[in-house]
Amino acid sequence: MMRYQGKIYRPWMEADSVLIQTTLGCSNNQCTFCTMFDDKRFKVRELEDIFTDIASARQRHAKVESIFLIDGNVMAMRTEKLLRIVDKIRDTFPELQHLALYSCFNDFRRKSVADLTALRTAGLTTAYSGLESGDPVVLENIKKGMTREHAIEGMARAKEAGIQVLASFIFGLGGKTRSREHAENTTSLLNIMQPDAIAPMALAVQPGSELAAQIQRGEFILPTPLQLLEEEKYLLENMGDFPCYYWGDHGNNIASMKGEWPAVRDPFLAHINEHIAYNPMAKKNVIETYAW
Repeated sequence: MMRYQGKIYRPWMEADSVLIQTTLGCSNNQCTFCTMFDDKRFKVRELEDIFTDIASARQRHAKVESIFLIDGNVMAMRTEKLLRIVDKIRDTFPELQHLALYSCFNDFRRKSVADLTALRTAGLTTAYSGLESGDPVVLENIKKGMTREHAIEGMARAKEAGIQVLASFIFGLGGKTRSREHAENTTSLLNIMQPDAIAPMALAVQPGSELAAQIQRGEFILPTPLQLLEEEKYLLENMGDFPCYYWGDHGNNIASMKGEWPAVRDPFLAHINEHIAYNPMAKKNVIETYAW
C-alpha cells in the first residue's frame, strides 16, 4: 500500500503516472501565491521507506511506463541519494519510459552538470520547474528566491545534461498594475531559456495564502480577465520560434489550448483574439479562477 503524507500535488500532464513520494513539502515554501505545502516542513524521506513504496507500486501495477516523484522540489535532494532512488525505480520497472519530478531552477544551479548528467543517464527524463515570472519586480514581490539570472543558469545546466524541462508561469501574477511588464519580461526570459515545454496558467488566489491577505489589504490589485488574455496574446506574438510544447490547457485558463510550438502560433493567436472580442468573461472586472 502506498503511503502518502499531507496534501499531494502533481502536474496535470502526469495524470496517468504512478506517484512515489520522496520528499515532504518544498524547500522554499514561501511564495506568496502558493499554499501547496503549508501543511508540512521540507524533509527528505528515508530510503527504506521510499524503497518500500516502490516495491508496493510494483505489486499494485503490472505495467508502469510513467512515474512522477513527489513532493515539491525533489531535485533539492543530495545527488547520491536521488541516484539510488532512480536506480531502484529503473531496476524495479524495466518497462519505464518516463521518470519526472519537480525541480526549482535554483536546484539545477546547486548541482554540477556532471551530477545532472548522471541523473539523466540513470533514467530521469523530465523536470517541472516553476518560473512564475520573468519580471524582476514580480519575482521579488512573490518571494520566489530566484532571479532571472538564476533561471537562465539553471536552465542551461539542465539542457547540457539532457534533462527535459517544462517551465510553468502564471498570467496575472503582476497584478493589475504590472501586467505589461510581467508579460514582456516573462516572454523575453523564455526566449533566452528556450525550455522544452511551457505551461502558462491563469492566476488563482489560494485561500490562506499571503497573496490573499495582500489582496484583502489592498496591497495587490487583481488583474482583469482581459489583462490575462492580453498577456497571453503578447506571449504568442513575441515568443521565439524555438521548438517546445505549449501546455496552455490548465483548468483556470480562459482560452484553453495546447500543441507543438511554433506551428500553433497562428491558430492560437486567432483563438486568443476571438476570446478577447467575444468572450463575456473578457468584459468582467475581476478574474474568476478556482483554487488548486
